[in-house]
Amino acid sequence: MPTAIEEYGQRGQPLELDDLVGGERPRVIRGLCRDWPLVGWARQSDTAFAQGLAAWDNGSDVDALLMAPAEGGVVGYNSAFDGFNYQHHRVSVTQVLQRLAACSRLPDPPGLALQSALIAECLPGFLEHHALAFLDPQIQPRLWIGNRVTTPAHFDEYANIACVVGGSRRFTLFPTDQVHNLYIGPLDFAPTGAAISMARLDQVDDPRFPRLRDALTHAQVAELQPGDAIYIPPLWWHHVESLQPLNALVNYWWIPGSGRGRAMPTALDGLLHAILSFKSLDPADRAAWRTLLEHYVFGEEDPAAHIPASARGVLGPLTPARAEQLKEMIRRYL
Repeated sequence: MPTAIEEYGQRGQPLELDDLVGGERPRVIRGLCRDWPLVGWARQSDTAFAQGLAAWDNGSDVDALLMAPAEGGVVGYNSAFDGFNYQHHRVSVTQVLQRLAACSRLPDPPGLALQSALIAECLPGFLEHHALAFLDPQIQPRLWIGNRVTTPAHFDEYANIACVVGGSRRFTLFPTDQVHNLYIGPLDFAPTGAAISMARLDQVDDPRFPRLRDALTHAQVAELQPGDAIYIPPLWWHHVESLQPLNALVNYWWIPGSGRGRAMPTALDGLLHAILSFKSLDPADRAAWRTLLEHYVFGEEDPAAHIPASARGVLGPLTPARAEQLKEMIRRYL
């Protein structure tokens, strides 16, 4: 069964970033942003929160996803596995808040989520009154708002501090080595930009994903309220459930350590590039990437066996056409 995520220090204790990151494991930080004005408004009411946030909106478009009620708010693929289960819209923050208010009055609302909006571009006034002093100011925060939406387990290559500023969210985290048990979908065709687990945590008896129960024995879980935060190390899988009709989160991503790069087109070039990309990373991050390379590149088992053959993308047989596709993707990253 899942265990509770470790909590960092005592509420109100000064945060030492090196200690937090050096722990190489997720940590819950209670009350980290409890003094932010936005958190205070969220504690008053959803209306106070929405009005305060909308006052900073400069009208710039952000990305929003809209899912039919039948999807249960879970971001994923459509039934044919040739697309996703949502409509994508470009709208303002205020329009998202207005739609969420309308959805809250429906008995069976659609799922709605504003995702990864760079706050400096859409809510510039927010930055003056909301900051994490221990982070480099060049690390720009992003905003996530929605109703009862679930993002299945996925990972980021960045260190992540996520601050709940409205509603509540449940985080279920898995170590990187659980990639084998989470049935990850295509790497280059993902509804969230990052590859996601195709197994639903609320459907552990699904016969397509028999190892999901094994993954859950390694899971760590925490529920966060407004003002609370969580540190998620790079490459840790995280499944995030928003639990209220209005939920909001502000997160910060950065690359710990130094050295970064992209893959190159031949095996020898790949080895050289691996040295460039991974050698200077922190030991825990190198170990996590080793796990992923073993799973996707060096392992004997087909990592895409659970994905329909027509949707395996770069995980399918390395045909000449697919090799050219990979090379073009790599050129864009270099």
